[in-house]
Amino acid sequence: MWSWVLHRITGVAIFFFLLVHILDTALIRVSPEAYDAVIGTYKNPVMGIGEVFLVAAIAYHAFNGLRIILVDFWSKGAKYQRQLWWIVLGVWLVTMLGFAPRHLMNVFASMGGGH
Repeated sequence: MWSWVLHRITGVAIFFFLLVHILDTALIRVSPEAYDAVIGTYKNPVMGIGEVFLVAAIAYHAFNGLRIILVDFWSKGAKYQRQLWWIVLGVWLVTMLGFAPRHLMNVFASMGGGH
């Protein structure tokens, strides 16, 4: 059940991110100054942390989507669906442990003037 719930939550979150992304990118055609102002507001630690959550949602959604494909199309998928979910969580955790520290170092290093 948790895989189902998390898949729906991450799917909706990614949808809304893409909607906002399309809208803020479209600003460049309306007003380059407005576009620059909006993009400038994204360059702060809160948004940098938000990017970790975005990558976490995308990674979980993608890995769980592959699990769903295996469950649906592999003859033994339903039998091993629980083990596949634990594999998804493990691969997701390894992915996030590889991404998050490096990304956050970059986010907080930019606050200190690049020292």
